[in-house]
Amino acid sequence: MYNKRSKFLTFMVTAGMVFFYVPIILLIIYSFNYSKLVPVWGGWSTRWYDVLFQSEALWNAVSLSLRIAIVNATFATILGTLAGLAMVRFGRFRGRTLFGGMLVAPLVMPEVITGLSLLLLFITLKQLIGWPSERGFTTITIAHITFSLAYVAVIIQARLAGMGQTLEEAALDLGAKPFRVLIDITLPRLAPGMAAGWLLAFTLSLDDLVISRFVTGPGGNTLPILIYSRIKTGLKPDINALATIMILFVAACVAIAALIMFRQHKKTMQDELIANQS
Repeated sequence: MYNKRSKFLTFMVTAGMVFFYVPIILLIIYSFNYSKLVPVWGGWSTRWYDVLFQSEALWNAVSLSLRIAIVNATFATILGTLAGLAMVRFGRFRGRTLFGGMLVAPLVMPEVITGLSLLLLFITLKQLIGWPSERGFTTITIAHITFSLAYVAVIIQARLAGMGQTLEEAALDLGAKPFRVLIDITLPRLAPGMAAGWLLAFTLSLDDLVISRFVTGPGGNTLPILIYSRIKTGLKPDINALATIMILFVAACVAIAALIMFRQHKKTMQDELIANQS
């Protein structure tokens, strides 16, 4: 019975890995396709990498998407951390239920509704105060922060709920100021959750299409918008080349992070061994 269950689990894991990674491998292979048509194989070639590096519009879209994603992730992490602290550490305060509901609303709100409401907001602001004068980097970034901070807040709340308040209460009993406790104890312990929230916000921003389409204007094409607009006229394999570079970059970052974590774990084990021997 155990062997049958083990074989079934192995089969399911293998099938899942194939389902997830075979399309990525095919994308990398087709980035070296000579043909102008994405699904038609025309032989091995690096011509589309040359086309990619000469495509000013594509790199402008990549640059805009990265700048928006970095700014969005940074502000979403700051605001989401503050919101999570308010929900978990401030106890019950007036308007807490309303604040919590508004905080999680972007998680359940359809992106079409969010994008439309933000578009109407920016149009109204322009009519009232003349800002924003045009829709682009600023409006997209604000829109992304609006929904990204909700994801960060959820991660921070979960992290705070699992941390407990023993160390913080001990520091307060010993005379530490609340601000020092926040800086020296709470935030360092929250660092892994904040890093995870930053990465999630960065990924969500880089991937967003629906909301960005609503709040952008002429010349404000992010990478998803550019790719979507090219679908109407037919994609070229230079998109595959760009995707391959991004995949390799992400894989390198994951490998570096895994190496750092392995070295930290090894150092921790060595420190514990030395402590036990002494």
